[in-house]
Amino acid sequence: MSDLEVPLRPKRKKVWVDYFVQFRWILVIFVVLPISCTLYFLTYLGDVKSAMKSYKKRQQEHDENVKKVVKRLKDRNPSKDGLVCTARKPWIAVGMRNVDYKRARHFEVDLSEFRNILDIDKERMIAKVEPLVNMGQISRATVPLNVAPAVVAELDDLTVGGLINGYGIEGSSHIYGLFSDTVVAYEIVLADGQVVRATKDNEYKDLFYAIPWSQGTLGLLVSAEIKLIPIKEYMKVTYKPVVGNLRELGQAYADSFAPRDGDQDNPEKVPDFVEGMIYTATEAVFMTGRYASKEEAKKKGSVINNVCWWFKPWFYQHAAKALKKGEFTEYIPTREYYHRHTRSLYWEGKLILPFGDQFWFRFLLGWLMPPKVSLLKATQGEAIRNYYHEMHVIQDMLVPLYKVGDGLEWVHREMEVYPIWLCPHRLYKLPYKTMVYPEPGFDHHRRQGDTHYAQMFTDIGVYYSPGPVLRGEVFDGSEAVRKMEQWLIENHSYQPQYAVSELNEKSFWRMFDGELYEKCRRKYKAVGTFMSVYYKSKKGRKTEKEVQEAEQAHLEPAYADVDQPMN
Repeated sequence: MSDLEVPLRPKRKKVWVDYFVQFRWILVIFVVLPISCTLYFLTYLGDVKSAMKSYKKRQQEHDENVKKVVKRLKDRNPSKDGLVCTARKPWIAVGMRNVDYKRARHFEVDLSEFRNILDIDKERMIAKVEPLVNMGQISRATVPLNVAPAVVAELDDLTVGGLINGYGIEGSSHIYGLFSDTVVAYEIVLADGQVVRATKDNEYKDLFYAIPWSQGTLGLLVSAEIKLIPIKEYMKVTYKPVVGNLRELGQAYADSFAPRDGDQDNPEKVPDFVEGMIYTATEAVFMTGRYASKEEAKKKGSVINNVCWWFKPWFYQHAAKALKKGEFTEYIPTREYYHRHTRSLYWEGKLILPFGDQFWFRFLLGWLMPPKVSLLKATQGEAIRNYYHEMHVIQDMLVPLYKVGDGLEWVHREMEVYPIWLCPHRLYKLPYKTMVYPEPGFDHHRRQGDTHYAQMFTDIGVYYSPGPVLRGEVFDGSEAVRKMEQWLIENHSYQPQYAVSELNEKSFWRMFDGELYEKCRRKYKAVGTFMSVYYKSKKGRKTEKEVQEAEQAHLEPAYADVDQPMN
């Protein structure tokens, strides 16, 4: 068997869950979509109501809500109450983890009121927002002002808090890094109720660098100040088809945004946005975008495409047209480009509604799309959840750019999932060694895409049913994820923890660096108050006994060391 041949697998016998999943579209159309549409509308009305308030009024309400959080934390009895977590229901999270840690006894703190944009400062180019502000809300407020966050994650429902404490990326991350790299200050409520503002150069700079990827286990995020950039009304998007083997596709992808001469900071050579979609093992389309003015977009001969209109083809299918018609260019309104994958949830919509991409459905019911991920999760029982974990893949592999070809071949061989999403991002060399960090010595190798201050990584997004499942063959989803995680560890790569993980604790800390995180856990008294990041990400149910035993292992040495100076 050659490296790219997939293993032969026996046929799998269907069970009742297969038929439920096959006809789940009935529940989606008649229950999930109408409720989703109603919730989207009510959320929009709430955003409008918030926008009508003055920034001063919003800040006053924010300060009052922070005081409630502080009081709630101080009311907690450590000897009787469980560990602290938010009061948000487990199914509301957009991520695919089951949030099983909330099934153990816990002490809830309600953060549901923290959903306002507190300030947009065009002079400082900073937006101050609360953690439940989502990407749709912030782009709606900023884009008309010709500014936007440097990184705007594609899906409307993704929140600032989730993107900071977890993981956030976009087509501009090859310039600005991950979403958390664009934050200039955090407002955090610590375990003892103290409210601090952490920046990269104040007394809480260690906490500032430890917050990303910590999953809210160092303190409660109540606001963040985010970097804004100037933008224009349109995105000029060029679709370039490429045919070749997976390594050749990987190289063509790198060439689309990373000059081979190493001039990575030259805006003349590097586009504002870039993403790739691998449709088969031999076909891909790479898209590059540059901001364009209204005057440029409306010149004679220019093509303007409002990709977010409800009846339009889903974006990934629209981009695939380049495979037949060849390279082409068009102009997309900037905010519509930001959220181009929202309506179809990338290509997951095809599994949820098999006919959702058909013209008749788009025209008649497309305005109801997309279903809220939280409602999809809420309407599935334990058996359905387990089925999706075994028969479906939603994973991101963050790999160094020069290893993209290896990663694509691994996905083809072990999972055979298409389409595959590619999005590059910088991983910065920072004053502290954070949970995710560049390869040692990257600045000496200076491979394609790298600079002296950041290594270029790529998100290989694997979202769909694997080929064996679509063919009715046996597929072990848990084992495939375990193999993926081992491959990532061996190749200095990372797995975002919004996804289902099979990592044990030892392997988790082989993938991520925990030194700064653990020091901050002890220094800021998070041990014994907040669950550890591994335990929060761990797959499976968490009983009260497990929670106590896991925390007790850290508790005594943590308090013994808390007064020791940090390096």
